[in-house]
Amino acid sequence: MTITAEPVGLDPHRLRELLRRQAATVTVVTAPGVAGGPPAGFTATSFTSVSLRPQLVSFCLDRDSTSWPAVEQARHVAVHLLAAGQQHLARTFATSGIDRFADPSAWTPGPYGMPLLHGVLATLVCEVQARVPAGDHAIVLGTPIHARHRDGEPLVYHNGGYRRLDPGTDA
Repeated sequence: MTITAEPVGLDPHRLRELLRRQAATVTVVTAPGVAGGPPAGFTATSFTSVSLRPQLVSFCLDRDSTSWPAVEQARHVAVHLLAAGQQHLARTFATSGIDRFADPSAWTPGPYGMPLLHGVLATLVCEVQARVPAGDHAIVLGTPIHARHRDGEPLVYHNGGYRRLDPGTDA
């Protein structure tokens, strides 16, 4: 008798279709460059709060990403929650093969050599605590050590596109 293993999990296309239904605040994660090189940054919708005691946040990154070498070596990263109307920043940091920091008016050097983006809803500078391999990605855990925020509406990613919240529709 031959026993064959059943595939585990859903069809990847179906899973992607289902996960598109989860709305998420759009974030851009930045890190200092490797060995004095240019800074790195990428758009992420996987940012989340993990714990209050101890304070931990997380985001995920594909280990084949061009930003991975910088994040893999960084002691600190900055997580930027984008504001409504900042689709251009989300698209810039989601596009590969370009200089994401070409516009010097869009960012400022911050603590630990961290590029800090202007006009965002919130910024958390985090000390990296762990990088956990998870399939083709890594889960990066960080402790917030510096934060700033302003009032405003977030940029949200839902069903394959950038969205704004409708402030007139509270549940």
